[in-house]
Amino acid sequence: MSTPARTASLTRTTSESSVELELNLDGSGAGEVNTGVRFYDHMLLSLAKHSLIDLRVKATGDLDVDAHHTVEDVAIVLGDALREALGDKRGISRFGDATVPLDEALVHAVVDVAGRPYVVHTGEPEGQEYVVIGGNYVGSLTRHVLESFAHHAGIALHVRVLAGRDPHHIVEAQFKAVARALRAAVARDPRVTGIPSAKGSL
Repeated sequence: MSTPARTASLTRTTSESSVELELNLDGSGAGEVNTGVRFYDHMLLSLAKHSLIDLRVKATGDLDVDAHHTVEDVAIVLGDALREALGDKRGISRFGDATVPLDEALVHAVVDVAGRPYVVHTGEPEGQEYVVIGGNYVGSLTRHVLESFAHHAGIALHVRVLAGRDPHHIVEAQFKAVARALRAAVARDPRVTGIPSAKGSL
């Protein structure tokens, strides 16, 4: 008996942005991302590569205003797609954690694919939220991405920045740590025969 494909293909259009997104949880980390926010593209490609989730994103938005709407809406659709692709979550590991360095930066991320959205985000150095990276990615967007993604995916997500100086490294280490934690959490575990919860549902 073949296992069902864990994929999703979603679109979301508002007056502020248009997002087309496809993902495959059982991929190889292939990515094709174009949001108009090049640093965000770089982060999403890192997320795909290190989670082994194949990801295709095409987004357009009101970048003449700022990057906020486009970045937020892509995170929303990414969360919705992850939730859809997971289905009833039968046979998954459910929990994942990773500690990832990037030169001087160090980030710890923990994921619980519990169906109960919650985000704890701590440790960014003072002023990180005001830094502009790549011309239009403001540092405060990182927390907003994590919150939007986790709430729409229905996951509990804890991200702790343990060390870091370079703003680029601080953000990238967070995306990579989340990716590695997700990779573990959504992986199929051959010893799990049903839904990994004493309640019988997630």
